Amino acid sequence: MSGLRRMFITTGVRAALAACTIILPSIVSAEEIRIVHVHDKTGFMEEFSKQTSAGLKLGFEYATNGTMQVHGKKIVLTEKDTQSKPDMGKSLLASAYGDDKAHIAVGPTSSATAVAMLPVAEEYKKILLVEPAAADSITGEKWNRYVFRTGRSSAQDAIASALVIDHPDASIAILAQDYAFGRDGVKALKAALKHAEIVHEEYVPINNVDFTAAGQRMIDALKDKPGRKIIYVFPWGGVQGNPFRIANLNPQRYGIEIAAGGHSFQGLVNYKAVPGMEGAIYYYYTLPKNEVNDWLVKRYQTEYGTPPDLYVPGGMAAAIALVTALEKTEGDTDTEKLIAAMEGMSFDTPKGQMTFRKEDHQAMQSMYYFRIKVDPTVDWGVPELVREIKADEMSVPITIKQ
Repeated sequence: MSGLRRMFITTGVRAALAACTIILPSIVSAEEIRIVHVHDKTGFMEEFSKQTSAGLKLGFEYATNGTMQVHGKKIVLTEKDTQSKPDMGKSLLASAYGDDKAHIAVGPTSSATAVAMLPVAEEYKKILLVEPAAADSITGEKWNRYVFRTGRSSAQDAIASALVIDHPDASIAILAQDYAFGRDGVKALKAALKHAEIVHEEYVPINNVDFTAAGQRMIDALKDKPGRKIIYVFPWGGVQGNPFRIANLNPQRYGIEIAAGGHSFQGLVNYKAVPGMEGAIYYYYTLPKNEVNDWLVKRYQTEYGTPPDLYVPGGMAAAIALVTALEKTEGDTDTEKLIAAMEGMSFDTPKGQMTFRKEDHQAMQSMYYFRIKVDPTVDWGVPELVREIKADEMSVPITIKQ
């Protein structure tokens, strides 16, 4: 059995055994801080959601020094499964706020589900901390003041990628998912590019498995262009298909390069086909250099037998952010006090310091410029650090409705 397969089995079996106890809501106590994780425990983003869940639990462990308390109040964490269905997520969040009297919610993984959940937070006037759904509309046109996000946005992905591929003489063809994450990402990339020209766009279903036709159309659009020619592959939510099979069409014969956003270990398996490929990634466990990440890598390895994957640090960041805010309010879960504490708040995470922007509550954070190395002892393409892209290098637009 390969190391990758062992990792997935171990993660799947042990995800429910992380550091804090999941209990069912019962008698409401004034000495409890009730937090619900509404996420995609099943569905097409199940693997990513399990990573977030594991990181969230470890984050509470880290931020409370293992006590699971803030100012003497016990953190009670419950979970609800959206099944990656927007209507289900919306209904479960309403139930959590209304029936279970949850003070704060975290989640989900799917951007479409997150967008459906946003109005519920506004209706109940309760905090929804979005992690890791990335569509720009979450902290943009669909946003309300009860929504915060520790997860990176599509714009942050796109702007970091633009810093890698925005060459003055470059022509770019884009391959993205026909889904909120992909389309928001392309929109953000277009806005971020200052020099390169986008000459073609391909949107394919999230469960697509055959990229031959799309790949050939991109090659045809680029092959006669002067200067640098780049096919840019957006990070692929879900792992049903392998977009890097377009390398089999031999775009190199026309001088066409492939670049991409980063992915989880499971997705990075496909990157072994493109050694030397460059791009930008949200997280890979060897890239950040700080004490929080050191703790996470060691603790996660002990608990799960593998390094932390792409979505684990986001879950940890969400937990640290909430504990930091609750420390500021001295354990008070009043929504207005939490909003006041969180707006402009900085907090340490496995990715370094993040700060919630006051205007739209998006966490400003670093990204990482990588180059793929193929190591025969590793089951996936390894992102090696070219450089850290600091938050202040990325001019992320504010797009909320005024």
